[in-house]
Amino acid sequence: MSISTVPVRLAHPRFGETGRRDAWWIQPLVVFLGLSTFLVYATWAAFQGDHYLYGPYVSPFYSPEVFGPSAHSWFGPKPAVWPAWLPFSPALIILPIPAFFRLTCYYYRGAYYKAFWADPPSCTVGEPRSSYWGENSFPLILQNIHRYMLFISTGVLLILLFDVWKAVWFADPTTGAVSFGVGIGTLVLALNTVLLSGYLFGCHSMRHIAGGCVDQLSRAPLGLRAYSCVTCLNRRHMVWAWTSLFTVGFSDLYVRLCSMGVWSDLRIF
Repeated sequence: MSISTVPVRLAHPRFGETGRRDAWWIQPLVVFLGLSTFLVYATWAAFQGDHYLYGPYVSPFYSPEVFGPSAHSWFGPKPAVWPAWLPFSPALIILPIPAFFRLTCYYYRGAYYKAFWADPPSCTVGEPRSSYWGENSFPLILQNIHRYMLFISTGVLLILLFDVWKAVWFADPTTGAVSFGVGIGTLVLALNTVLLSGYLFGCHSMRHIAGGCVDQLSRAPLGLRAYSCVTCLNRRHMVWAWTSLFTVGFSDLYVRLCSMGVWSDLRIF
């Protein structure tokens, strides 16, 4: 018995063409506006180079201050090798670490691929290209550095946690005496580290690390508990990603406006 086959030609939909009747464009539009707002503010704040300290508070955009003019600097002022044509700011040294971590994040990839590149704009919506590039060629192959940025970002998060500890010790401006206390800025920085921790430890790569050292998780109780904890955080990875993005930007804004005298930090006790 012979079987005849009939070739079927699949028509490639035009850009934006879809059979969907829902408002599919709202999500990529909101993502585009949200990420664009953050990118504009973060770029502006990073190049300011000042108003990142107020009392015991340090902006997370500038921590750790590897090189800088303040007493918090680890290795002193601007290095002599810094290019003369490039404005110096302590944030330009440290901020690329969390920036590349988010840029290569699995969730953010899907978000900005849709919102900025329309690749595709949404599920079952026509995109402006007919070929599939994948992430196995330059520049998208650089997305594979995500797990390495995870390790470095974990170190930065530990420093931010230490900044919260320092944010509960207030110095009297007249006597210089240091006393324990909590201000609104302390709570802002603490909330930021909590949300950043949820985002970082809920990362997809963290699941691979937590469960990737054994062939069968049931035979490694500690690994199973770690994997389950990371999985619990990972279920809300999108929420962690957006809330931590907001709080890290707001933390810098809070410290900045307090330093500029626009806001007054309220001491709770």
